[in-house]
Amino acid sequence: MAMAQIIAPSAPHIPVLLAPILENAAPISGRWLDGTFGAGGYTRALLDAGASDVYAIDRDPEVFVRAEKWAGEYENHLHLIHGTFGRLDELARDAGAALLDGVVLDIGVSSMQIDQAARGFSFMKDGPLDMRMAQAGMSAADIVNSADEGDLADLIYLYGEDRASRRIARNIVKARALAPIETTFQLVEVLENSLPRAKPNQAHVATRTFQALRIAVNDELGQLVAGLRAAEAVLAPGGVLAVVTFHSIEDRIVKRFLQARSGNLPKGNRYQPEVTHDAPRFQLMGRKAIGPSKDELDHNPRARSAKLRMARRLDTPAGDFDTSKIGLPKFDLGRIS
Repeated sequence: MAMAQIIAPSAPHIPVLLAPILENAAPISGRWLDGTFGAGGYTRALLDAGASDVYAIDRDPEVFVRAEKWAGEYENHLHLIHGTFGRLDELARDAGAALLDGVVLDIGVSSMQIDQAARGFSFMKDGPLDMRMAQAGMSAADIVNSADEGDLADLIYLYGEDRASRRIARNIVKARALAPIETTFQLVEVLENSLPRAKPNQAHVATRTFQALRIAVNDELGQLVAGLRAAEAVLAPGGVLAVVTFHSIEDRIVKRFLQARSGNLPKGNRYQPEVTHDAPRFQLMGRKAIGPSKDELDHNPRARSAKLRMARRLDTPAGDFDTSKIGLPKFDLGRIS
């Protein structure tokens, strides 16, 4: 299905990899949950494709205000829920949906949040160094100005995968000794003075540090693992799980979770002991991740790094999951006061 056929020209946010989700999960029916509601692109598409109800979750209170303009079109079939998708099983049950026929998760920050300078997500727009999706709790500025140099380096390395993390952390500490780093452009200046200028077609030098701070502020990786486990708990046999990610850390977590829960973890070798497999809870819908088509990239260049993984729920009861099987990188924000 062409992107132009499924996206309204006036849509403020284009849902990434929507076409393959709809195609692989067809026919769409029953109760679905959109754990990252945003502008409502996936939710609207699911309802238009045949879902009887969609339970839409978001931690950002602003998104529901914007949805008031069109939510009435779907009468009682759309259920808006304020909360985090890491608790999607509890939230769905509280809303009267004990079992679901599908769950969609679009992991990361939405283009609407990036485009709002006041939210502090973008290194291309000057604004407060905030990055809080729920607009509560510790901000990126709190971390940048309070964490010691070693903790900053660890955070940038673990969540930003930046090999220059120690140099960056050292320069942040030097800069904040002169004046607090309170805006996005103040931090960008420090980063541009810490790293060589990016070559054409390379990511901006601020990309990895901004990614690391956003992940830490919003506990995105912890939420992702919790959301995957919650989806397993609430999906009915035959139900579909579709997860869209935008960088390698997230995709690796989703890939390893689905491998572990489908009995497809790599076998051991003489250097590593064989992994104990869980009873399969999912059947993979394709061995490899799905990327954007040329048609989608033409309509939405922001989709270039996106990957989609899908799986179908089996009838094995949900159970405990050992997170060591996915190698979850973990930074304790409690170390920062």
